[in-house]
Amino acid sequence: MFYPEDLVEEIRQKNDIVDVISTYVKLQKKGANHMGLCPFHNEKSPSFSVSGSKQMYHCFGCGVSGNVYTFIMEYENYTFVESLKHLASRAGVNLPEEEYSPEAKRQADLRSQMLEINKQAAKYYYYQLKSERGQIAYEYLRNRELSDETIIKFGLGYSNKFSDDLYKYLKGLGYSDGILKESGLITMDEKKGSYDKFWNRVMYPIMDVNNRVIGFGGRVMGDGMPKYLNSPETKLFDKSRNLYGLNLARLSRKPNMLICEGYMDVIALHQAGFDNAVASLGTAFTGLQANLLKRYTHEVLVTYDSDEAGIKAALRAIPILKEAGLTAKVINMRPYKDPDEFIKALGREEFQKRIDEAENSFYYEISIMERDYDLNDPEQKTKFFNEIAKKMLVFTEEIERNNYIEAVAKRYKIEYDNLRKLVNRYGAQLPLGMDRLESSYQYNEQNQKKKAPDDGIKKSQKILLTWLIEDTSLFKKISGIITAKDFREPLYYEVASMLFEQYEKDHTVTPAKIISNFESKEEQSEVAALFNTNLQEEMNQLEREKALNETVLKIKKYSLDYESKHAIDIKELQNIIKEQAGLQKLHISLNDG
Repeated sequence: MFYPEDLVEEIRQKNDIVDVISTYVKLQKKGANHMGLCPFHNEKSPSFSVSGSKQMYHCFGCGVSGNVYTFIMEYENYTFVESLKHLASRAGVNLPEEEYSPEAKRQADLRSQMLEINKQAAKYYYYQLKSERGQIAYEYLRNRELSDETIIKFGLGYSNKFSDDLYKYLKGLGYSDGILKESGLITMDEKKGSYDKFWNRVMYPIMDVNNRVIGFGGRVMGDGMPKYLNSPETKLFDKSRNLYGLNLARLSRKPNMLICEGYMDVIALHQAGFDNAVASLGTAFTGLQANLLKRYTHEVLVTYDSDEAGIKAALRAIPILKEAGLTAKVINMRPYKDPDEFIKALGREEFQKRIDEAENSFYYEISIMERDYDLNDPEQKTKFFNEIAKKMLVFTEEIERNNYIEAVAKRYKIEYDNLRKLVNRYGAQLPLGMDRLESSYQYNEQNQKKKAPDDGIKKSQKILLTWLIEDTSLFKKISGIITAKDFREPLYYEVASMLFEQYEKDHTVTPAKIISNFESKEEQSEVAALFNTNLQEEMNQLEREKALNETVLKIKKYSLDYESKHAIDIKELQNIIKEQAGLQKLHISLNDG
C-alpha cells in the first residue's frame, strides 16, 4: 500500500535512530556519534556508527548504511511496509486502513487466518507434548539429549494418536472446513471424513525469518511410515524457499552458516552453541535457498550426512551455492554420520575443530572423484588428471584458476606447467560463445572496463554529496556551478535532486528523509552510502579548499563532456564549449561569506 510521504516522515521522526538501534545493539557515545559492534557482520572492534544528527547509521567495516527504516528492514528482514508498520506501532502512530481490491483482501485475509491457525496448532502440539499423552514424545526428545530450554526454543510438540484431535480443536475455535483444508493440517476425504495430517509424531514447527509458523515437520513415534513428514505446499509454505532454523540462525554473529540435512541436526548444533545452523526442508537444496542464505552470509559450511546419500547431496549443493556467489566448504564428520551423532560422541570442542578444518569445496569434489580411479595405474591416473583439468574450467578468473592449478599440482605431485597446458587445451575446445580461457580473459577485462562507469567520477559525486550534508554552506559556494543535473549516475541524480530541493525550500537538509523515498533495503543502503563517504577530517582549510575545487571541477568537467557528446545542435554545443573554457578560471573560496 502507498503511504503519504508526510506520514512516512512523521513515523521516522518519532523513532529516534539511536533509541531504536540501542534495543538491538549496545552503543557507546563517541564524540558526536554512537559506536557499537556491527550486527550485520562479525567483528571484535566497534566500527558501527550511529549518528543522531543525521539519523543514519554506517558501518566502516562492511559498508552497510541507512536510516531507521533500513535498519529494521535489514535486521528483521522486513519489507519497507512491514518496517513502517513496526515503527508506527512503536511510536503509537495509527496508520490508515489499507485499501485492497476484493481479491487482494480475500488473499490477505486467507494468509492471516492460516498464520493464526498454524500458531494455534503449534501451541496445541506443545501442550500435547507436556501432557500425559505426550510422554512418549517427551521421552524421545529427552533421550536425544535435548534440554527443556531447547524444546521451548524450537517450539517442539506432539501430535497425539487420535487422528482427528487437532481438527476438533481447531473447529472448536471457529475455523471452517475450507480454511482448515487450505492450511494443510487437515485432510478432507468423502469416505474417511476429516482427519489430521499429523498424528503420533514429534512435531517441529517451521518458521519464516519473522518467526511466524508457516508449516510443520513430524517424526513418527514407532515404526510407522513415512518416518518424516512435512506440511504440503500451501500459500504460506514453499519448501524450496525456506530453511529450517533460519529465523534463529540469521541473528548469529558467526561469520558463516552451517547447512544440515535434518531438523535434529539443526537443533543439536544450536544446543551445542552453533547457532548458525539451518536445514533444507525434506527436499534437495535449491537455488532459492542459496539466495536466501546469501542475504545473511558469504560462506556456507556443508554438514550433510557422511554416508553415500549425504555425499551425493553435498555434491549437488556445492555448485548451487557457488552459482549464488557463496563460498562453500565441507565439514568432515567421519566416523560419525551426522552432526547430532558427532556432538553426542565427541562434544562441542571437537566439532569446532572440524569447522576450523572444513575442506575447500573444490578439494572435496576432486577427493570424491579420486575414489573412482586407481592412482597407482598410469592410465587411470592420466584419466583422473584429465577430469581435474575439465573441472578447472569452472574458474572463470585466470588468477583464481592458476592458484587452483598450482595447489592441485602440489597435492597430486604433477608439474604445474603440464597441468596448466592440459587445462588450457580443454578450454580451447569450448564451443564458440564460451570463454576461451587465456585469450578471452583479456577480452572480457577490456569489455568490463568499457562497460563500467568511471569509478573516480562516482567517488567524486559521493564525496560532494557527503560534504553538502556535513556543511550546508557549500550549497551557496557551488551555486551557479553545480546543479543536480551534473550528477550523471541515475541514482545519484535522483538523490541530488531531492537534496538540492530540500535546501532550496528552507536551507536545511535531512538525508534520512531522502532514504525513506526508496522502498528496497538494497536501494536504501546504496543511497545512504552516498552520504557516508569517508572524508579526511584532518585537512586544514587550504587542503579542504583544494580538495573541494578538484572535486567540483572533476564533476563539472565530466558533466559537460557528457553533454557535448549528446548535444543536438550547434548552438547547444557552442554554449557547452564556452562553459568548458570557463572551467580554467574556476575557483571556490571557503573564506567567502
